[in-house]
Amino acid sequence: MRRVTLFVNGTSKNGKVVAVYGTLSDLLSVASSKLGIKAASVYNGKGGLIDDIALIRDDDVLYVSEGDPFVDPQNEPRVTSDQHGAHTDWLTLNIGGRPFTTTRSTLVSKEPESMLAHMFGEKNVWGNTQDEHGAYLIDRSPEYFEPILNYLRHGQLIINEGINIRGVLEEARFFGIEQLAEQLEVALKNTQPPEDHSPISRKEFVRFLLATPTKSELRCQGLNFSGADLSRLDLRYINFKMANLSRCNLTHANLCCSNLERADLSGANLDGANLQGVKMLCSNAEGASLKGCNFEDPSGLKANLEGANLKGVEMEGSQMTGINLRVATLKNAKLKNCNLRGATLAGTDLENCDLSGCDLQEANLRGSNVKGAIFEEMLTPLHMSQSVR
Repeated sequence: MRRVTLFVNGTSKNGKVVAVYGTLSDLLSVASSKLGIKAASVYNGKGGLIDDIALIRDDDVLYVSEGDPFVDPQNEPRVTSDQHGAHTDWLTLNIGGRPFTTTRSTLVSKEPESMLAHMFGEKNVWGNTQDEHGAYLIDRSPEYFEPILNYLRHGQLIINEGINIRGVLEEARFFGIEQLAEQLEVALKNTQPPEDHSPISRKEFVRFLLATPTKSELRCQGLNFSGADLSRLDLRYINFKMANLSRCNLTHANLCCSNLERADLSGANLDGANLQGVKMLCSNAEGASLKGCNFEDPSGLKANLEGANLKGVEMEGSQMTGINLRVATLKNAKLKNCNLRGATLAGTDLENCDLSGCDLQEANLRGSNVKGAIFEEMLTPLHMSQSVR
């Protein structure tokens, strides 16, 4: 009877002395049982593959592998899996040319559903390519992989200065380490400068105006001008759609043909402003002051304020010939001495609106709400055909 000492490939610890009998398959079966692995190949001490049991001599030292190439235990010391099957063996990863040595347990335990866990959970399941030193080749960035490996070791996200968080995040996503990816997304968001919603000042806006050719349309859609002083500026043809112009000072500004659709003009001061051909559909100008404004364009282009919220506005003395105020809200507004000749006020809410001294000749008030409206000192008679309520 011959007896031999068996070690797991690449190690010289925790060997087992077994008796040799039967065939090579019988020896592999015994090795599997004793070493706790799926034995597939047997090597002698010089790395020679043994394919016949007759080649084994008494007291030989043999190295059993699961099919992987022979690794000299003196050159690549690694601790094998224990008898209970825990992943405690050491292995080396070659990440982009840089070696990282760790345990299989580190790669598997923390994130069991990650790519690394699937790659190294069971030996050779993925058929991972190895270099000449037995390190597993992975074509990724070593700089970004290091924080990931440290996270798998101790569960803490630590990124050294100079390392791009976005790069580490992409590596975490690539390896499927979801919990770490979530932490990195939060860390990345915290490093971004906060979104600047502060209002644009007059000085900044004037700089934009001076840098824009007079024939070019300046796009200011959605910008925040809240409380800014834009008085007496030439703002013709500018797109202020959905912009925040609340509490702005726009006195005597030239807003001819500007687009103020759905803009917020609440509490703004537009006294004396030129609003010829302006578009203010569905804009919010509640509580604004528009005294002495000119909406009348000699060329016939009519200002459009359809659906606008003009509650409580002061528009005394404004020129609004042909203006479109269809279904607008002018509740409690003051329109004393305004020129509203040919204006469209169909469906407009004029409840408690002061229209004293207004010129409403040929104005269309059909379907408008004139409850509590004041029509004193009218310049022209108001015919019943103009209003049905």
